[in-house]
Amino acid sequence: MNPNRANLDKAPHEVAGMFDGVARRYDLTNTVLTGGLDAHWRRVAARVVDARPGERVLDIAAGTGGSSVPYADREVAVVPADFSLGMLREGNRRRPDLPFTAADAMALPFADGSFDVVTMSFGLRNVKDVAQALREFLRVARPGGRLLVVEFSTPTVPGFAQVYDRVALNLLPAVARRTSSNPESYEYLTESIRAWPDQRELAETIRGAGWEQVRWRNLTGGIVALHHALAPDPVGGLT
Repeated sequence: MNPNRANLDKAPHEVAGMFDGVARRYDLTNTVLTGGLDAHWRRVAARVVDARPGERVLDIAAGTGGSSVPYADREVAVVPADFSLGMLREGNRRRPDLPFTAADAMALPFADGSFDVVTMSFGLRNVKDVAQALREFLRVARPGGRLLVVEFSTPTVPGFAQVYDRVALNLLPAVARRTSSNPESYEYLTESIRAWPDQRELAETIRGAGWEQVRWRNLTGGIVALHHALAPDPVGGLT
């Protein structure tokens, strides 16, 4: 076993340790690997959520806080949470104004119904038990609250999927060697993207965890998909 990277069994301590190892240059490496698209994807996600001042957003797998900043800049109360202490320390160094919180997606340290929005960007793929995490997200969401999951997905443009798999994904570890403090971890990135379910299958998993009105939106030809859903609201559903 390579101690610098996780495996697809996604043992939590291995995944957390891997992200501890890449924290220092994580954002730079993501920008290089995606040609700057990572920032665009996160901005789109924030627009889709459309959180307003007075609402509370839980941003799971927030890492160094890049996905949380768009909410904070709109004066929305956001809690960046992650189970990598290295990521949290780096995030707190950069943005000490944000309430970075240690949290495991499968056992969140928050009360029921605490948040108007639960969002997770490029993190669900790294969770050992996806269904359990989605149920936890539902538990901490208020009735009628929103979920947004941003994740790598399956390209939908004919012919592009093959090029993406054979060329782009194979290049990720090589490119990461130039920028990352732990390039071996990007071998895991490639493997985990290939093993991840497509848009429809993930939507079914979200629905099976109890979320309602599950939909998705493809970005960049389906390289990334935004899945959004609502928590059941028994009172709001009465007529």
